[in-house]
Amino acid sequence: MKSLSEAEWIRRPGLKQLVDALGADECRYVGGCVRDALVGHEANDIDLATRHHPDRVVVMLDEAGIRTVPTGLEHGTLTAVLDSGPVEVTTLRRDVETDGRRATVEFSDAWEDDAARRDFTINALYAHPETLEIFDYFGGLDDLAAHRVRFIGDARQRIREDHLRILRYFRFQTRFGSDPLDREAVEACAELAPMLKGLSRERVGWELQNLLALPDPSKTVALMADLGVLKVVLPETGGVQVHKLGTLIKAEREAGVEPDPIRRLVALLPPDPLVAEQVAARLRLSNAQKKRIKEDTARQDADCDDPRALAYRLGKEVACDRLLLCDAPIDRLKDWDVPRLPVKGGEIVAAGVAAGPEVARVLRKIETRWIEEGFPDEVRTRVILAEEIAALA
Repeated sequence: MKSLSEAEWIRRPGLKQLVDALGADECRYVGGCVRDALVGHEANDIDLATRHHPDRVVVMLDEAGIRTVPTGLEHGTLTAVLDSGPVEVTTLRRDVETDGRRATVEFSDAWEDDAARRDFTINALYAHPETLEIFDYFGGLDDLAAHRVRFIGDARQRIREDHLRILRYFRFQTRFGSDPLDREAVEACAELAPMLKGLSRERVGWELQNLLALPDPSKTVALMADLGVLKVVLPETGGVQVHKLGTLIKAEREAGVEPDPIRRLVALLPPDPLVAEQVAARLRLSNAQKKRIKEDTARQDADCDDPRALAYRLGKEVACDRLLLCDAPIDRLKDWDVPRLPVKGGEIVAAGVAAGPEVARVLRKIETRWIEEGFPDEVRTRVILAEEIAALA
C-alpha cells in the first residue's frame, strides 16, 4: 500500500489552518480519504473526526476565521468551507438506537466508539493529521491489502442498523474486493435483502447509480441477481438483462466511452418504455433521466441502420445509448455535430405556399429527403425545396 504522505489532498491549502484550529491531537482524518490514499486512488472528499462537541467546533473555527455550514449539526456534522474545497468535520459518536433507516446518536470522546459504528473495516481507518499515523481498530489495513470487504463485527447487526449497507457492500466489493468474498457478508446480504424494501426510493436509486458508475460492476450485479438481492430493488430485471450489462460494458470499452449509470440501468431493463417509466418514477430519478430511460428502452434493431439520422431525431446521447445497447458501433457519431435543417417554414411561405398545415407538411418532406441524403449542404437542400414546391403545382 502507498503512504498517506503521497496523497495530493494532504497538501490542500487551508487544511493545516483547519487542523490547527481544532488541535492536531483532537482530530483525525477518517474514512474514504484515508482508504483511497492508501490504495492510490484520488479522494473526492475529506472528512475529519474530532473529539470536540459540535457547538465547540463552530466557535473554534469561527475564531480561526473559517466559515462553517451546519450541514448536519444534530448528528455532529458541519462543513468547514475552505478556499480549496469543503471539509466535513464530525464529532465522535456512538449509536444509541437504530431502525435500519436512521440512527439516534450521542457524542463521544472515544475513537473506538466512532469506529465501531461504521460499516466496513476498510472505512474505519483514521490518520493523525500531522504524523499521519494510521489507527486501525478492526483490521481494516489487512483487509484493504487482501482486497477483502468485511463488515465490522456481526454483519447481520450492521445491516439491521442501516439496511442500505447491503447495497453499499456490493458497491465496495466491486471497487475494492476480489475473490474469495467474505462468506458472512454475502450470506447476511442475501438473508436480509427484503429489508431493502423499507428504504426511501431516493437512497436506493442513488446507491444503484453509484454501483453502476464503477468501471465494471457486471460480475457484482450478476452475484446480486443470484443471491436474490437485485430482484428486491429492481424486480423488472431478468437473467437476460443481467447478461446484457456485461455486453454493454464491453461495447463501451471498445468504443472508448465512459461508464454511465443511466445507460447501464437501461441494460438491466426489458426494452419496454412503460416499464422504464415505472422504474424511473420508483427510483425518483430526475426528469431528464426519466426521459432518457424511456427513449433508450424504445430502441430497436433499425437504429443501427442510420446512426446519424437517429442522432438527429433524438440527440447524440440517446443515439449513442441505443447503439451501444444494441452492441453496434458509434464511430459515425464521433466528432460529428448534429446539423440543423437549412430551410425554415418562412422560406416555404415565401415560395408561394399559404401559411398553415401545408407548410408543415412540405417542411417534413424536405427534412425526410435531407436526412435520407445524409444531411447535404444548403445548396442541395434548396434544390430539394424547389423540387417539393414544384411538385405542388
